[in-house]
Amino acid sequence: MNGCTCTPYMRAMLYVIIGHDSRDAKEKRPLHRPAHLAHLEPLSQAGRIPIAGPLTDGAGSLIVIEAESLAEVWGLVGRDPYVINGIFERVEVHPFTQVFPHA
Repeated sequence: MNGCTCTPYMRAMLYVIIGHDSRDAKEKRPLHRPAHLAHLEPLSQAGRIPIAGPLTDGAGSLIVIEAESLAEVWGLVGRDPYVINGIFERVEVHPFTQVFPHA
């Protein structure tokens, strides 16, 4: 997998991160968006984020990420400027299996 440091015997998994916006996220987001994007950019450049973006109903954001473990994903979440600065009031992480487009 692109950019993955997995051993030859271990394949990275996909995970879905759903960040639920806080009530004041709309006001806070512009200030912290550059740091949030910079936090994710290396993973995107390595091909480990096939899709990410805000939910258009204002509920939050969705990120699909390739990672070796759930612990790795939670570590990434814990360092995200949107989490640290309260843009996301709650975050869910779920293992994910891609069906379409065909992997």
